[in-house]
Amino acid sequence: MPHGLPALDETHDPARRSWVASANAPGTDFPIQNLPLGVFSRAGGEKRGGIAIGDQVLDLAAGLAAGLFEGAAREAAGAASGPVLNPLLALGRGASRALRRRVSAILAAGSADQAKAAECLVPMDQVALHLPVTVGNFTDFMASRFHTARMGAKRDPANPLPPAFLHLPIAYHSRATTVRVGGEAVARPHGQALGPDGTPRFGPCQALDFELEFGAVIGRANRMGEPIPVARAGEAIFGYCLLNDWSARDVQRFEMMPLGPFLSKSLSTSVSPWIVTAEALAPFAAPAFARFESDPEPLPYLMAAGDQAAGGLDVALDCWMTTPRMRAEGAAPARIVATSLRHLHWTFAQMVAHHTSNGCDLRTGDVLGSGTVSGPEPEGRACLAEVVMEEGGLTLPNGERRSFLEDGDEVWFTGRAERAGYVPIGFGECRARIDPAKSWPMG
Repeated sequence: MPHGLPALDETHDPARRSWVASANAPGTDFPIQNLPLGVFSRAGGEKRGGIAIGDQVLDLAAGLAAGLFEGAAREAAGAASGPVLNPLLALGRGASRALRRRVSAILAAGSADQAKAAECLVPMDQVALHLPVTVGNFTDFMASRFHTARMGAKRDPANPLPPAFLHLPIAYHSRATTVRVGGEAVARPHGQALGPDGTPRFGPCQALDFELEFGAVIGRANRMGEPIPVARAGEAIFGYCLLNDWSARDVQRFEMMPLGPFLSKSLSTSVSPWIVTAEALAPFAAPAFARFESDPEPLPYLMAAGDQAAGGLDVALDCWMTTPRMRAEGAAPARIVATSLRHLHWTFAQMVAHHTSNGCDLRTGDVLGSGTVSGPEPEGRACLAEVVMEEGGLTLPNGERRSFLEDGDEVWFTGRAERAGYVPIGFGECRARIDPAKSWPMG
């Protein structure tokens, strides 16, 4: 398809059901129409690739041994059965499509392979989930107009958007080595920031924040010197995940000028363990963001009719939170953000096209972050910094107040793609708890 999402086929059929009962449960993230890929291990076992179905994981290595795959699907399953998914991603869309169609047939109700495949399932509550790809590069964009404007209003209320924002997808190159799988705790970082008296100090971060983002995982690489046209840029993306770009706001404020964030962003980035493929999201394609009438038209290298018509994604995103006190009292988690990918000013195809427009090569497993996915309404403020700027802080249902995250606070993201006539699919969780700062050697 011209906007980069694959065509619909039998794997998207809303009437298709699975013999895995939990995959048919209302509200499940992982019905048979989803089939996201990840990497798991059993206790004491090796890492291996798998596919989520309901509350189970289909072990691809076991499926290969059982003779469930042949032809292109066998090659794809072999590439996805190891400790990282990069070999599968490097094969391109054709391989992932062949694997998806075969797994869907295996897991469909009435499949002749049910008995053999049932032996290859592992309960999800009995596995550990790992970072699904080796991330060579991590680029973080700033694609939400609403987040950018709120953060810029304090600097210049009359002109809160940076001059380039309406002309190109703004981004910076972040740290790939600190991309971690959701579920791993995040230790409060140390850094240099201005103290109350205006002099620099070094110590534990006093303004630790989350950023609710969406990540695109690059599939087949392009060669250096060969830009990817926007009309084909979506084809470079294998799939998507939830992403938390943890931010040390006090450190960020001090170090930001003139080169941008450094230690305030490189402390940790959490991603959800399951990659939802572009194939799975095909039914949820949406028009690109409707620019304001006063906005300039982007230059031609960023514009393609197909991408404008269907280059967005209709995915709802939420952020949930508990504090140590809430957990001790048995209180329900608080939903503190409700937003949507529809609020992104730039499509992921535009991000890829701009990223490669100077000849930069993207490599298999690279991750592109959307930037904070804030919307126009108060509930769409997708980081605490925005809430602090507008209301002085967040009030939780039990009366607790937060300017920024405290030790023991736990934050997690969820995402859900829904459209009438199709089965909704989800992304699992991107979760982490804040641990106290570790002791730091001062001499």
